[in-house]
Amino acid sequence: MDQVTVAAFGAVTVARLAARIPRAVPLVDDIRDGAAWVAAQATHVVVDRDAIDAYAAAFASRGELPGIDADAHVVDGPAELRAAFFLTLDAINFGSGWFPTIRKRAGRSGYFTVALGLRDRFRAHGAWSAAELSELSTAEIAGVLGQDPQHELMALFARSLNDLGARITSDHDGRFLGPVEASGASAVALVEELATWNCFRDVSPYGGRTIPLFKRAQVAASDLALVGAAAFGDLERLTLFADNLIPHVLRLDGILRFEPALVARIEAGELIEHDSPEEVEMRAGAIHVAELIAAARADLTPALVDQTLWTRGGGARYKAVPRPRARSTAY
Repeated sequence: MDQVTVAAFGAVTVARLAARIPRAVPLVDDIRDGAAWVAAQATHVVVDRDAIDAYAAAFASRGELPGIDADAHVVDGPAELRAAFFLTLDAINFGSGWFPTIRKRAGRSGYFTVALGLRDRFRAHGAWSAAELSELSTAEIAGVLGQDPQHELMALFARSLNDLGARITSDHDGRFLGPVEASGASAVALVEELATWNCFRDVSPYGGRTIPLFKRAQVAASDLALVGAAAFGDLERLTLFADNLIPHVLRLDGILRFEPALVARIEAGELIEHDSPEEVEMRAGAIHVAELIAAARADLTPALVDQTLWTRGGGARYKAVPRPRARSTAY
């Protein structure tokens, strides 16, 4: 596109058009291919392929899988409100490495502490507008979540929400349903747009390559579909949403084999460095396991495998053993 065209359309319009140029390979396929590549040469976290078939056979059927917790999220009201809630929540759906240091609601995890804080704010005052999010302060988000504004995570939350608000304002005229409508009923297309936003960025280096993972961009697409704010025809193409909990579940279930030294570090409470080979192998290994399970079970998709394993991770057996922790805005 030449300079005259840029001037005629404006920089924002040109950026929008560039973002909509079809990718040669869909991002979700890049994610699964990158995960398979990492898993094939991993040394710290190895997939036990011989255990996959029996493990897949034991999974619940599609109809028995859990959905969104209606008590902790905004699941009714206008579609614009539901879209605003889940895009806002998923823009800050990270911080597990800091969760042991925040104030949690009684009996609730770090994730649900954040979700419930947002839910209460939406119930009392409605959604922030995109313009308000673009200027949201660290002190305000800390107050909504019942946290110390000096906590490092609160500044990261504010920065992510500022970016979300700016992108919704500039790219979608302030409408949170705008990205859904622009996706053309494709979850993959929505993920590809969100992946260009700083607030959803999630790639890691490994073996000289850049590995795309994009947990939260995919979670957002799934959440919007689950609450009826979007009707996607290709949800089955999403991958597992790689975090720290699902690799932990897969380790205790005997599907991912962590090297003994790594287990010792995790169980001693040592933080695992974000973007380290160990961390990338954990996340990529989990994505690849979900692909293998889905290949063995025609009634399951990787996203449904994710839902089952993430829910399983809340059980007493999995909570009794320290899970890997990394301080990252990816998860």
